[in-house]
Amino acid sequence: MRELYPELEAFSINILESDSGHSVYFEQSGNESGIPVIFFHGGPGSGCNENHRRYFNPEKYRTILFDQRGCNRSTPNGLVENNTTQDILEDIECIRKKLKIEKWLLFGGSWGATLALLYAEQYSNHVTGIILRGTFLARQCDFDWFAKSGANKIFPDYWLEFISCFSDDEKTNLVDTIYEKVFSDDRNIQLEAAKTWSLWAGRVVTHSLSGEYILEIEDEDKLINEVKIEMHYAKNKYFIMENQILENSSKIPNVPVSIIHGRKDLTCLPESSWSVHQALIDSNKKNSKLVIVSDAGHLASEPAMIDALITETDEMANILANLTYST
Repeated sequence: MRELYPELEAFSINILESDSGHSVYFEQSGNESGIPVIFFHGGPGSGCNENHRRYFNPEKYRTILFDQRGCNRSTPNGLVENNTTQDILEDIECIRKKLKIEKWLLFGGSWGATLALLYAEQYSNHVTGIILRGTFLARQCDFDWFAKSGANKIFPDYWLEFISCFSDDEKTNLVDTIYEKVFSDDRNIQLEAAKTWSLWAGRVVTHSLSGEYILEIEDEDKLINEVKIEMHYAKNKYFIMENQILENSSKIPNVPVSIIHGRKDLTCLPESSWSVHQALIDSNKKNSKLVIVSDAGHLASEPAMIDALITETDEMANILANLTYST
């Protein structure tokens, strides 16, 4: 079973300054002359970490990580003004131009897969290949499964503990309720809402791991800001049209596509990856491959998922090795 590549440092760290007050962190690691790959982190609201560099052979890949607007090392942390899906896609394109990269490989998991697919549909001329993990299509049914009716039937005890924190009126629309609380002027209300949501989400996301999930909070402000971003996007239906990704799948270029999904994923159901794969096949995109990982859930850090992802990045490196990448 394959493991993460050894730890490595970034060889370049930069900030992309926008006209709207956002400063977006991005970095490069690996081989400066290697195959460019951009990593889209999940969330919305989380961020990249040093282990994300390790899914790519550092001798073959030039790996670009970035923290989306308001997330992690991007500042102001938690800022939702001028923070939409289209803003993120434009930031990605600005990073590509700043780095003088003509085409790059897209690698995204969960919400990162959403962004990768949207970028491929909008900027198809700049894509050499796509690797997706645990695809999230940002449809109403996808979020409802997680926060309304679906996962609650599998985790009824966790769900009861979650919704018991809200009044009957507040339960009618949990997204609006948590949004209002996490944007409250009362920090205690903010923190309690962020903790309540994060405990529920963490329990579902980690269900395939051994042991009981415990919410560990190292930075309360960071936790609040992460949930602010997440609720901002959920409340605004992720700033895309319903079923936009599948309806526009014909715009995805005919490049190698690898879609990996854990069979035990109860955060983003395997049906989403299956639907993307079928849409590409129906659009005569013959290079799409779907891999269902029987022993994996949603997280990229699960051993079976690490094995599957690194297998795909290694195979993709062999496929893309002879292309020219810089302008």
